[in-house]
Amino acid sequence: VQLQASGGGLVQAGGSLILSCAASGRAFGTYSMAWFRQSPGKEREFVAAIDWSGATTDYADSVKGRFTISRDTAKHTVNLQMSSLQPEDTAIYSCAAGWVTNLRNKYKYWGQGTLVTVSS
Repeated sequence: VQLQASGGGLVQAGGSLILSCAASGRAFGTYSMAWFRQSPGKEREFVAAIDWSGATTDYADSVKGRFTISRDTAKHTVNLQMSSLQPEDTAIYSCAAGWVTNLRNKYKYWGQGTLVTVSS
């Protein structure tokens, strides 16, 4: 499984961005996918995840109600719609994939990050 993240950029506080993660390789419809982020000097943290079917999603409390994760099986992509962005959302966002029992951890495959910068 190879993952390619895109969509990062510079946005003003209160603005919106959509991140996309394109997956290639086998069996897209069988594994869960997630977004994590890491800010300078901080540990990587869980942001959002979606299970293999798209029926179950999970969000970190800090983004709940502002971010929406979705998957497009036909395009083999997972998107993260981010709205009401705040400077504290500034980070490198990475997508991950895997056959997990807990949507918040133990992903096997990781893509490179895409930088999101929110200016105040």
